[in-house]
Amino acid sequence: MKKKRILIHTNFSRLFTGFGKNCKNILRYLNKTGKYEVIEFANGLPWDSPDCQRQPWKSYGSLPSPNVLASIRGDGNKERMANYGAFSIDRAIQELKPDVYLGIEDVWAFNGFWDKPWWNHITSAIWTTLDSTPILPDAVDAAAKVKNYFVWASFAERGLNELGYDNVKTIRGTLDTNQFYAFSELDKKKLKQKFGLQNNFVIGFVFRNQLRKSVPNMLDGFLEFKRQNPQAKPKLLLHTHWSEGWDIPRLMREKNIAAEDVYTTYFCKNCKQYEIRPFSGQDLNCGYCGSARSVSTTNIAHGVNESQLNEIYNIMDVYCHPFTSGGQEIPVQEAKLTKLITLVTDYSCGEDYCQEDSGGLPLSWAEYREPGTQFIKASTLPSSISKQLSKVYNMKPDKRQKMGEIARQFVIDNCSIESVCKQLEEFFDSAPFVEDWNIPQKIKNPNYPNPQITDDAEWIIDLYKNMLGETIDKNSQVCLHWVARLKSDSNREGIYNHFRQTSSQKEQKEVDIEDVLDKDDAGRRIAVVMPQSAGDVLMVNSLLSNLKELYPEHNIYFVTLPQFFEIVNEHPAVHKILPYSPIFDNLLFLEGQGSHQGYFEIAFLPFVTTQKHFTYHHNGKDRTQLQLQ
Repeated sequence: MKKKRILIHTNFSRLFTGFGKNCKNILRYLNKTGKYEVIEFANGLPWDSPDCQRQPWKSYGSLPSPNVLASIRGDGNKERMANYGAFSIDRAIQELKPDVYLGIEDVWAFNGFWDKPWWNHITSAIWTTLDSTPILPDAVDAAAKVKNYFVWASFAERGLNELGYDNVKTIRGTLDTNQFYAFSELDKKKLKQKFGLQNNFVIGFVFRNQLRKSVPNMLDGFLEFKRQNPQAKPKLLLHTHWSEGWDIPRLMREKNIAAEDVYTTYFCKNCKQYEIRPFSGQDLNCGYCGSARSVSTTNIAHGVNESQLNEIYNIMDVYCHPFTSGGQEIPVQEAKLTKLITLVTDYSCGEDYCQEDSGGLPLSWAEYREPGTQFIKASTLPSSISKQLSKVYNMKPDKRQKMGEIARQFVIDNCSIESVCKQLEEFFDSAPFVEDWNIPQKIKNPNYPNPQITDDAEWIIDLYKNMLGETIDKNSQVCLHWVARLKSDSNREGIYNHFRQTSSQKEQKEVDIEDVLDKDDAGRRIAVVMPQSAGDVLMVNSLLSNLKELYPEHNIYFVTLPQFFEIVNEHPAVHKILPYSPIFDNLLFLEGQGSHQGYFEIAFLPFVTTQKHFTYHHNGKDRTQLQLQ
């Protein structure tokens, strides 16, 4: 029986991220079922990386060939997008021929994918995290073009629904629910006693020490709770790395919090043992194995395993997670699996985990705005932290137990690998097989008549659809841009003419040079790059015979836009004509530099002035016809 081919595109190398963990959980589950042919398209790795080849399923990297990477070196945006598959996704679709494409990443990682001809030819979907309002403009643009739009939190689904999009569905990130569980009361007491916490009310917070984790608010809330409940003998356990992000010791000194009131997790990178105790510095000697300077607070390079982390959750009496915003916040779910009542900021994904039906309690917050993006962020109120801690501390044991059981069941029902993959299987099963791989190209029409539509936004939308072959809506950034231009410095005639010109232009695609060069003339190649226009190409054409006389043993490759091929096509001095791509703008890429050998002995770029780009190196091999008398 033919199996449906599923291409899952996400992060491979950074497995500590929610995206990486989530994808591995899903790939393992789907591969184990045997229902589908599962293929991984992994960000940050070469196409044929050994890491990919070691996977039990088919796996390919997202990075393009080395020469394409070399051609974009120094262009930060292109380098970033190359890492996320922008230069190799078309190859992946063409060679792997999936029936379903599922991209799991930040939404900007897929920019431009939904405008590609294959996007709607196969069943395509994105699964992304949106953690703040107003909704990211890139995410709004995607909502107009992506039929299957999955988000990790109902907060994001509601935000897009309010903008008029009903193609959005919440599917939460996955968690292996077998790795985290509650110990018996006796075993919990033994654990707490091991670290001298048997008489203390332990408040836990597990987090990567990032500025969006509200450590100052947590400390203030803890201090207020301690003042109001001295009989609780509270201790704050911050399971994080103390040498990045917030300067926690300094904050504690500012707030007059005693060092012995705040515990952390120390980990030995040699013997892999951990210890819970107050912070006393980094690079300490290990009391277990005796190693020198091997012990530091837990971090992504050297930290506890899942079994040890489960023990740490079982030391806690309550879990508190104040943050500014977030996409999933995995520690909240892990804590719930150990039947801890979770206090979570009632904003962003926290909304799903802070209500009593999820075994949680909400933390109130005040709004502030993130500079630049204008995103709404939450500053958790210390008074709310203190109030909810007091509520849990004073809660009767049977109610606390009942809420803990609700918390665990909520995660099993909504975030377990099985529950999430069941939703994905329903989506995959509903998708048709792709039988025809003759994918029609996007149709542009520069002769489309100017539509007589009164509403400016609808007029712009119509031009994009019928002139450029693209789908946008009134919320799209480009639509908002052109409507604003109509109200400020432009008019319909000017914009219509601009669209006609854009529609008539042929798309420039990145060229893999190794695919278009002859294999037997290495060391004997010369490139002449003149993209346009007709007059300039004609003038350079007149110099080619002279160039061939100067370099008779070399093959001349002429690089120009396809519409000018005819001008050069019959010239006897030209060995081959190549279609122009922006990679031909980089002289050192063409001629070589350092360990990069280059592809041409000499490359001439007469269309670029020496003041703009470096164009006169030529490996010291260029010849002159001038003679000094």
